[in-house]
Amino acid sequence: MYGIKNSIHKVYKGAAEAVLPVRSQSRFKEEGVLTPDEFVTAGDYLSRTYPNWEWAAGVLSKTLAHLPKDKQYLVIRNVPCKRRVAEVEGYDEAAEQLLETDAQGDGWVSTAEASHRGTNDADIPDLDDDTNQTSITHHATSAEEDVPDLDDLGIEDEDDEAAVPRNGYLRAEEPEDHVVRLRTYNLHITYDKYYSVPKFWLIGRDESGQPLQTKQVLEDVSEEHARKTVTVEAFPHDTSLVAAAIHPCKHAVTMKKLGSMMEQGGKTFTVDQ
Repeated sequence: MYGIKNSIHKVYKGAAEAVLPVRSQSRFKEEGVLTPDEFVTAGDYLSRTYPNWEWAAGVLSKTLAHLPKDKQYLVIRNVPCKRRVAEVEGYDEAAEQLLETDAQGDGWVSTAEASHRGTNDADIPDLDDDTNQTSITHHATSAEEDVPDLDDLGIEDEDDEAAVPRNGYLRAEEPEDHVVRLRTYNLHITYDKYYSVPKFWLIGRDESGQPLQTKQVLEDVSEEHARKTVTVEAFPHDTSLVAAAIHPCKHAVTMKKLGSMMEQGGKTFTVDQ
């Protein structure tokens, strides 16, 4: 069902973008949207502040007229992805801690509390406590007394060929299923003309440097978001590449809410910061 809806929306969106004018009036503070010029300004700030991000031109035939030819999108390359989602899922939603809310009850949450749940400070012994120190010393002394002297066991020293290889070094080997398959992703930020917001894309490669297929890409996306808010599409500046795209329909609302929260805290919220 989600695949059909996404396909229909993609066709409608493409037709609308062909006839819609390019946004020219700033509505960033009021609506959280960007003009192409504001997108470039924000991108300049990002690449200047974090040099790993850089502008790219893309394929010449896919150049968008409302953006500079050498600033079609932003990219950061070779971001490591060590584990698949199935290895880290099992997140406890009940463990979320609400950090900050607005008038509507929405806000930011901390997910770190889950990892600390169940740990009681009272269960951790105080090393400065005399009772605990005496107990630790007693156990250490008892353990040393229980260790037999090898000389008393009558075991003769022999060269262990397995422990000391003749080539002079040790080689560690892991079973095939224990080897971590490291994937890397290039993260891209493009300008979405229909929503007037940045759109995020992830293009992945396996440990051999080969492009990831759709099934493999979705292995790195949570089940909650796969094929829903995250879909696999052809990258617009090079359609030969398969990318995971984060649907931008909520980006403007999120930016507007973030701006309101910052201003309520006495901070400024502008495109170039």
